[in-house]
Amino acid sequence: MDKNVILDVKNLRTQFFTQDGVVNAVNGISYALHEGEALGIVGESGCGKSVSVLSVMRLLQEPPARIQADHILFHGQNMLDLNTLEMQNIRGSQVAMIFQDPMTSLNPVRTIGFQIREPLMLHLGLSEEEANERCAELLTLVGIPEAETRLEDYPHQFSGGMRQRAMIAMGLACTPSLLIADEPTTALDVTIQAQIVDLVKKLRDQIGMALIWITHDLGIVAGLADRVIVMYAGFIVEEAKVDDLYENPQHPYTRSLLKSLPRLDGSRDEKLMTIEGLPPDLIKLPTGCPFGARCYLAKEKCFSENPPLIQNGNRRVSCWVNVETGEYR
Repeated sequence: MDKNVILDVKNLRTQFFTQDGVVNAVNGISYALHEGEALGIVGESGCGKSVSVLSVMRLLQEPPARIQADHILFHGQNMLDLNTLEMQNIRGSQVAMIFQDPMTSLNPVRTIGFQIREPLMLHLGLSEEEANERCAELLTLVGIPEAETRLEDYPHQFSGGMRQRAMIAMGLACTPSLLIADEPTTALDVTIQAQIVDLVKKLRDQIGMALIWITHDLGIVAGLADRVIVMYAGFIVEEAKVDDLYENPQHPYTRSLLKSLPRLDGSRDEKLMTIEGLPPDLIKLPTGCPFGARCYLAKEKCFSENPPLIQNGNRRVSCWVNVETGEYR
């Protein structure tokens, strides 16, 4: 494994066993993340983005979930082999996660200071006084004014944007080498979204941590990520460097997503593209390409065989058809 790779996920599969049947949420995805790199994972709701990283972090209840993979290597250590206590030691200290809704992620009956102080005392062995000083530094770092006076406030006394900043401060408390952000700006208005994204970019440059940013908002990823993974129905359908993906998407799904977004440099007469139909039922996945039934380029082979994810230069694409010519590759 490349020495600069801090996270190497190979053939990750996650299923949920329900009364209706087995939900195939993640279907054999593989990727690597390098030191200091920002990776965006995009796709519509229900495509497996969040489940994939919750699987990596071992945060899913087993059962009903079942997580399988050839390996999930973090700094060369297979996280599937670790027990509960060993995983708890990694979470927060080496890998931190920011969740979508800070109001449900923060404990409403504990002060903000207590919740940031806890990992500092647990993982770094700081005294309460040292931890309080560090808490104030962290809250100042993430842009909360008069931080010392806010440590004894409760989550309901913070605005939505401030709660998310407090979550980021909590995540950064032990200076992790990897920060995972699971749609952290979805519940915030556009102005606060931009502030949070700028903050994470600045902190990433200061600390040098790697970043996985999960979102359905392609606009955010464009200015944040170095590389982008596009997921659909639990599969990776395309992976490329961010500039390459936006300039020349090679999968019909990626192309359709980008054409559905309004552009500042686009013509006012140009209609936005819509993707007809619905994603497939994850309990009864189709035999062929999962996007085949909605694809404007679908051919006969697309309905009988799911294309493998093929390396093509600096990108990986899972499609039988060349999007430029409309013919088989």
